[in-house]
Amino acid sequence: PRTASSRPPSVTPGGARTPTGAAGGSRTPAGPGGSRTPVGPGGPSTPPRGGTVPGAPSRRRRRLVVAVAALVVVALLAWPIGLVMWANGKVQHTTALSGAAGTEGTTYLLTGSDSRADGGIAADGTEGARTDTILLLHVPASGPSALISLPRDTYVEIPDHGASKLNAAFSWGQAPLLVRTVEQLTGLTVDHYAEIGMAGVGQVVDAVGGVNLCHDADVNDADSGMVWTAGCHDVDGTQALSFARMRKADLKGDVGRAERQRQLVSAVMAKVSPSSLVLNPGKQVALVDAGTGALTLDEDSNIVDLARLALAFRDATGPEGITGTPPIIDLDYRPGDVGSTVRLDPDQTPVFFAAIRDGSLPPGAVGGVPTP
Repeated sequence: PRTASSRPPSVTPGGARTPTGAAGGSRTPAGPGGSRTPVGPGGPSTPPRGGTVPGAPSRRRRRLVVAVAALVVVALLAWPIGLVMWANGKVQHTTALSGAAGTEGTTYLLTGSDSRADGGIAADGTEGARTDTILLLHVPASGPSALISLPRDTYVEIPDHGASKLNAAFSWGQAPLLVRTVEQLTGLTVDHYAEIGMAGVGQVVDAVGGVNLCHDADVNDADSGMVWTAGCHDVDGTQALSFARMRKADLKGDVGRAERQRQLVSAVMAKVSPSSLVLNPGKQVALVDAGTGALTLDEDSNIVDLARLALAFRDATGPEGITGTPPIIDLDYRPGDVGSTVRLDPDQTPVFFAAIRDGSLPPGAVGGVPTP
């Protein structure tokens, strides 16, 4: 029988003969140096079994890269989800909403509570806890968002209690009575309520590394502890709290304090932008811990609603938002035995809040100190 070595050489279409090896594998023609390179059945690019092509990544390395990428993706997804779940579990809740029929848009009521732990009676007759900060934030269905400061000494009708200062509603009936009073004053149904202890303001400021605040007058106020040289300064939590509390040394009284409170919250919001937190998980945890520790939400709200509130606050304090107070006609109105109060314009106030609700007011500052 014919053996492999006795087979004739193969012939190419052009007639050239190619030598054939004993095992059936072909040999390439000799190169310029006379050497011959064996060629296997799989062709010249096929490596030996178990080998690798020089320069190509190994299968094990590719698997490692894929595994690391998968872990990164999981971490990026799991961290914010876990942070939200953790934060949501830390938020305190209180009964606050009235259950009134909703009005168009979304309305938030933000308060800063200042507990009188010694049980003393304030000069205006309120006792126990009261609120020095009352902010109404409204997001209309269309139109600019509005952040309106309601002076704590605003003279209002308090349901089931008669006329008195607005902050007396909080002292007498806590969040539920304050919500009902604000709804009666503004004609807007409160959808979400958020309350922060004033001591917590300092903790939040410290958690973001301090803020820069501005006031254009020298101040040395013993009641609030605010000591200030006219201009802008970087402050810590203690100084920020005094900045927000000061009233008696301000010629604009409650209106001036409301302006500084809005400035403080805006400064904190600027320090907690997503871009400044995304690569700093330690700062995220510190901020959430400080904020939720001093924060109380209504019975129906959660951390997601709080995030929406923060976005709405940014919009309202931005160039396309509305900030200020309702129309004020008297900063020293004395209707009886409740002392000095702030009187709103009885004719313009309902029109003002209807425009806030409908989003028909143009962006900019509103209200403020009445002109003579």
